[in-house]
Amino acid sequence: MTAGAEDAGRTPERLAALLIDASTEAISATGGHAGGVYLRSRTPGVLRLSVLAGLPGPLFRPWWRMHADRPFPVADAYRLGVRVVLPNATETMRRYPQFAAGLPFPFGSLHVPVAGAPRPYGVLSVMRPAVPDVAELLDGLDAMERLARGLGAALERWEDDSGSPVAWEGEPLCVRPPASRRPAQRAGSFACDPATGTVTADEPLCALLGAHGGGERRPTTLDALTAALAPEDRHRIAAAVRQTAAGSPPPLPLHVRAPDGGLRLLELWKPHAAPTGAGPVRGVVRDPAAAAVADAAADLLPDGVFCMDRLGVVVYANPRAAQLLGRPRAKLLGHSLWDAVPWLDQPAYEDHLRGALLSPEPVHFHIRRPPDDSRRTQPQPYEGDWLALSVHPGPDILTGTLRPANRVADASAGLTPEHGASAAASAQAPAAGGSAPGAASASPLYRPIVLAVALTEAVTARQVSAVVVRELLPAFGGRRLAIYLLHDRHLYLAWETGFPPGFLAPFQGVALDARLPGVETLTSGRPLFFDSMQALAAAYPGIPLDATVGARAFLPLIASGRPVGSCILGFDRSRSFSTEERTVLTALAGLIAHAMEKARRYETETALARGLQRALLPRRLTAHPLVETAGRYLPGTEGMEVGGDWYDVVTTGNGMALVIGDVQGHGVQAAATMGQLRSAVRAFALGDRPPDEVMSGTNHLLIDLDPGQFASCCYIRLDPATGRACAARAGHPPPLLRHPDGRTRLLDVPGGVVLGVDPQAQYPLTEFRLDPGAVLALYTDGLVERPGTDIDDGITALRAALAESGAPSAEPGGRSLAAIADRLTVPARQAADRPDDTTLLLAFRRPGAGSPR
Repeated sequence: MTAGAEDAGRTPERLAALLIDASTEAISATGGHAGGVYLRSRTPGVLRLSVLAGLPGPLFRPWWRMHADRPFPVADAYRLGVRVVLPNATETMRRYPQFAAGLPFPFGSLHVPVAGAPRPYGVLSVMRPAVPDVAELLDGLDAMERLARGLGAALERWEDDSGSPVAWEGEPLCVRPPASRRPAQRAGSFACDPATGTVTADEPLCALLGAHGGGERRPTTLDALTAALAPEDRHRIAAAVRQTAAGSPPPLPLHVRAPDGGLRLLELWKPHAAPTGAGPVRGVVRDPAAAAVADAAADLLPDGVFCMDRLGVVVYANPRAAQLLGRPRAKLLGHSLWDAVPWLDQPAYEDHLRGALLSPEPVHFHIRRPPDDSRRTQPQPYEGDWLALSVHPGPDILTGTLRPANRVADASAGLTPEHGASAAASAQAPAAGGSAPGAASASPLYRPIVLAVALTEAVTARQVSAVVVRELLPAFGGRRLAIYLLHDRHLYLAWETGFPPGFLAPFQGVALDARLPGVETLTSGRPLFFDSMQALAAAYPGIPLDATVGARAFLPLIASGRPVGSCILGFDRSRSFSTEERTVLTALAGLIAHAMEKARRYETETALARGLQRALLPRRLTAHPLVETAGRYLPGTEGMEVGGDWYDVVTTGNGMALVIGDVQGHGVQAAATMGQLRSAVRAFALGDRPPDEVMSGTNHLLIDLDPGQFASCCYIRLDPATGRACAARAGHPPPLLRHPDGRTRLLDVPGGVVLGVDPQAQYPLTEFRLDPGAVLALYTDGLVERPGTDIDDGITALRAALAESGAPSAEPGGRSLAAIADRLTVPARQAADRPDDTTLLLAFRRPGAGSPR
């Protein structure tokens, strides 16, 4: 399960050593059983798992890639720069339900950011046994933070020395954690690149041969490795490696001797994906004499027994286990369980094995052997196709037992082969000696749960599509996804990823009578699965194909019996879809359909709410020859993106009134209250009432309406001819004034409490002068306040931006007041999340307006 020589050649050795050392030391310091390091990648906002210690990489493939904005502990630790401590499964489920749904096992976890001086590098994570309280983790957590700081400093030095930024691409390095005790080493593995002579040997092999200087995933040379053998065997081993690389491995196993004379068995093989004549070559060395008595006793047991380390490599298997699994012992030892027994590579089995690796209790489940004609001819009808598998976890070694399943007893319990492996596992666990917390968990169940939890946070069709891409593709190894939505009996593309540019254009707006799989899956309500592109072309002759190989799944999106659209899932290689996977994908399509239907209703309601708000805000501001005004409004991104901010300019006698206000909250209710207040303030202003009377009258009106909301407001009456201004403020941020010479200041306008709280509230008046060429800025707190920051800092930033904006000019090429308003709201426009509405009102007194009327 460790990476071979080809991986070591791609990864700088020093960087790999830093990451491996930090991971293994953190596991030891915290009493954990697994851990790793996530590093940033060259893709913005994406973290990649660089090292995984103590867990098999293939079993945790869905977690190799992590978006920094996901509600996961690793993402929060990286994005917020804080440590995340989850002592047990209960706390994990409370704070991170998506993470807990994906790994529903009783364990705790610690996540500490790894940062350098300029920016964060990644996150150091450890998984450990659960504890009731965080206090029991504090000592280990402090040690882990010291390791994270040290790793951050080391990565910073590595960047300086290498001249390239730290970034991780590709698969993680899978290494063994520090052993809790040193058992007798009976098997070790290595990978060799004959072209360079580079060998990557694991620690058990070095201990087995008495070699030093290698270690876990530390590169060495073939000469150094064979130096640990008897002299007469060295040239024979080197020749065998070259023969294996050329595609002609020698008869196995090879018998070699260590310098002490002890017998060793050597096996060599070449990965199927490696081209002829090229590396790598992989090998395993076994000590047939180690623990001979224990092995001999286990060899005689009637049940199958096997042992594997925490990376899933089989280190022992008795003859009965080999017989039941249908594999020779030589093909089991030194190989990962799922490489040696390919039919175990199924989602349901993987979920149970994850439970055994992360849970302290045994896991019991059933596995089904594939049909084998030669086995069916044997006179053993009681064995059938089912095996009962139990996995007993340990700190370093996991022990598994196998026995033929009693199908008669299973049938009486309501279990038949048609129920599938996960159903058998859930029912068998209590009868096998108590159900482990992870035993009842089944992969077909938790994938819909993960997607359902993620979809609860998506409110628009675009957000739903993004969640589907993020959750669905990695779970099934897909590379392409397209979502079509139904409108007026035609299908229109809502989202796609992975398809060649322009390939989907001819399918845009296809009618429901077109003979296409994406259409027929919706009209028939049945999902369509094609194991290869040849199968797709045979079923739909003449259909355009985007690839020569690959499987396809076409899923109908149907919500409460109503057709919503269709979903296309594409793979880069041919593959079959098990009954279990077809059921899960069909269930996921139902979740996507309901989420899309909800998103379309939301977008319709949002359009109505936005129309209401546009009707309540002024279409144009009152014009005056001596004063220019400009207003901007940006709704918050939470809820329906409508809220209670407003602004207005009203003619009052021989002057004009500048108004800005903010109703508490968001949504239609806030917008409705805003409309009532705007009408009230406008009515008072048209009556040419003083600002303090306008505030008091509006305050009483809001109290009488009793909408359950309060509002802030700033009201300024301005005489354009003289520049004299009189202001009253009700709990609103104070206005800013930019003088003609570019100086800015915060106007000292003493104010009263917000509107709608105290019927006796008083609103004092403040007078000031707006000189020709000066700009007055009124704003709401959404423009200057952000979560976690002080509002005074935001006001200071706005004041600096107003000073730098310059004065409006009517000259050719000069900046208009509207352009200044746009510039001041750029940060709010570019923000992905706006917790509050953002409103700005600017007033500019034109030069030459200084003469009194």
